[in-house]
Amino acid sequence: MTETVEKTPNGAVLYDRLVISEITEDRFRPEGWLHAEPVAGSHGSTGRGNTMFVGNIPRQFVLRHFMRGGLIGKVVRDKYLWTGEETTRSFAEWRMLAKMADSGLRVPRPAAARYCRFGPFYTADIITVRIPQVRSLSVLLAEEKFGEEFWSELGKSIQSFHAAGIYHADMNAHNLQIDAKQQLWMLDFDRGRLLSPGPWQQRTLSRLHRSLEKVRALNPALNFGNDDWEALLAGYFDASRSA
Repeated sequence: MTETVEKTPNGAVLYDRLVISEITEDRFRPEGWLHAEPVAGSHGSTGRGNTMFVGNIPRQFVLRHFMRGGLIGKVVRDKYLWTGEETTRSFAEWRMLAKMADSGLRVPRPAAARYCRFGPFYTADIITVRIPQVRSLSVLLAEEKFGEEFWSELGKSIQSFHAAGIYHADMNAHNLQIDAKQQLWMLDFDRGRLLSPGPWQQRTLSRLHRSLEKVRALNPALNFGNDDWEALLAGYFDASRSA
């Protein structure tokens, strides 16, 4: 990784020269690319329409504008309180992704990030390399039925992130992506952190379980049941014991 930070009139851009040799602020807008299309959200996804596929195959990127969720998002859509460059949502996520990707974890390779400061507030954007042939777990389960081995391997893969101290603030059925080899990739590490082992690991598993149950409530035909969840947990704890 070759990290470069360049100041802009009202902020800064962070990028990896090995991924993108040069970057301009135009690239943080869909109009700055010859090709741009919205990322379609899966049924029940909480995505806020802030993510685009940009660039051309075979090298495409994902451009995401940071948006607030929850009740505060109804009042303040995309502005965050300025507390310093290192704590901006975009720079923090970029650097966390870079560490994970360099460690061999299956996450998107970060390409570029920026922030734009407006007095005591800022907005943020991030560009990552698009992972080929992945689908969200929620979409996949609406189309296919998987056996015990799939769920056990999924649990083992989640445990590999936890063993590395990776805390995902919103691990759900939409942010877990499965590739053509049925391998797990994790997306969207906004507010993610590196932590020592602790109760947060169980909390993230519980969050994923609630997400799967919510998707099943929206689609009763979803190929997910209690036996599947038990197989996931068995794979997770088997991996924990052998670590």
